[in-house]
Amino acid sequence: MTEHVKTEIDEGIMTLTLARADKKNALSNAMYSAMSDGLERAEKDPAIRVVLFQGDGDSFTAGNDLADFSAQANGNATGEPQAHRFISNLGKATRPLIAAVQGNAVGVGTTMLLHCDLVFLADTAKLITPFVNLALVPEAASSWLLPARIGHVRAYAMFALSERLQTGEAREAFAAFAERRKPDFSKVAG
Repeated sequence: MTEHVKTEIDEGIMTLTLARADKKNALSNAMYSAMSDGLERAEKDPAIRVVLFQGDGDSFTAGNDLADFSAQANGNATGEPQAHRFISNLGKATRPLIAAVQGNAVGVGTTMLLHCDLVFLADTAKLITPFVNLALVPEAASSWLLPARIGHVRAYAMFALSERLQTGEAREAFAAFAERRKPDFSKVAG
């Protein structure tokens, strides 16, 4: 466990708070482990009905802690890398996942939102995917999920050009997605 992820359970809601505001909630290996532990606990505990992700301070998350990420890549870190475990748990979650996003949601901070059932964006929210600048490949099936949600043109601009998606643009894009996905009940016999 880590003090940088606070876990609270109240009335069936497990809240996982990224609590590393001094580092813009950059995700360390220990934080990935704590979030994975939370998701696994939610799957086993029938009293937990919903999981809520949020961040302390003015950022949801700055994404991966690059120093921690680099230490792992160079074999200088202790313990097993936990990012894949977290992403895998997101994909397997059967409890509704909710995110409350303020400020920057960088890299995995954006891609994890694609696995959430409901995302609340503060007016300050910015979705940022700097993968190309870091010579990384987008994770968590985001190269499939993001175009499906906001369209290929906007997704390409985010992934290939590192363009940010501001709150207003995100709301517009996701609303258009919801409209396209609205069921057509006119064909249902009643």
